[in-house]
Amino acid sequence: MVKTQLIMSLKRIEDYDKILPIVEVYTAVQSEGSRQGYPTIVIRTTGCTHRCYFGEGGWCDSWYTSIHPEKGQYTFNDIIKMYEDNPHIKEMMLTGGSPTMHPALVNELTHFANEKDIFITIETEGSHFLATDYPIDLLSISPKFSNSVPVVGVETPQGNITDEKMITQHNKFRLKVDTIADSIMYHRDFHIKPVLDKNLSMVGEVEEFLEQLVDKLVEKGLGGNEWLNPLDRNEIEEWLPSKIWAMPAGDTRESLMQSYGPVMNFVRDRGWRFTGRAHIMAFNTERCV
Repeated sequence: MVKTQLIMSLKRIEDYDKILPIVEVYTAVQSEGSRQGYPTIVIRTTGCTHRCYFGEGGWCDSWYTSIHPEKGQYTFNDIIKMYEDNPHIKEMMLTGGSPTMHPALVNELTHFANEKDIFITIETEGSHFLATDYPIDLLSISPKFSNSVPVVGVETPQGNITDEKMITQHNKFRLKVDTIADSIMYHRDFHIKPVLDKNLSMVGEVEEFLEQLVDKLVEKGLGGNEWLNPLDRNEIEEWLPSKIWAMPAGDTRESLMQSYGPVMNFVRDRGWRFTGRAHIMAFNTERCV
């Protein structure tokens, strides 16, 4: 797929007063990954391809967009007004749920950000490739490993009991390496945010995924264009660790603290990066922080 064939040809939002699948629009400080510390405006979509459950780490910390998805309540004009009210903020964090389920919305946001010189980060599990008229500045990719799969018989945040149907839904799009590689090739920059528990039980799966990702990026010719040769395998393998931001598991301050130390020590010895989850440390389970 050639980018130039896509420019200005994708679906957009036509009615700026229409209610969109957005459940939250608020100001915050980015608290995860390579942009942590930047004031940002968070746009949280509803609806998700996954049903993440991390055992002792709890359910997805935005379960109200996935396991029990709330209805959207904001328009595109609400987003515009938020930036007008906060002219000092030049960042956008598009999160969910799964924002890539809403291609017209995401594409419209790239037009708005391009006009206003706003840096867009999109948080995604990588289940779908999404082309946009203007490439997204940063893909914050959190692949879902086996520690995210729900367990039958567990109570959900609103009191339902998990069943096989929920597990099947979760696994349907859980780890799409080829799709993730396509997204990395298309958009401007990325980082990978694996969730690690206190026992570091997913390290082997993460490393296997990274090996598969290297294979795909070599196959697709990462870094190559009409002037430059693509990166070779050794170059990608040396560069990739700088893009890995390991994140401790936990949906409350108490559960998060159990994995903080082990994950920090692991990153120190492995050569990846560590990302805290400052919004949980500061505000625990509060929303819109």
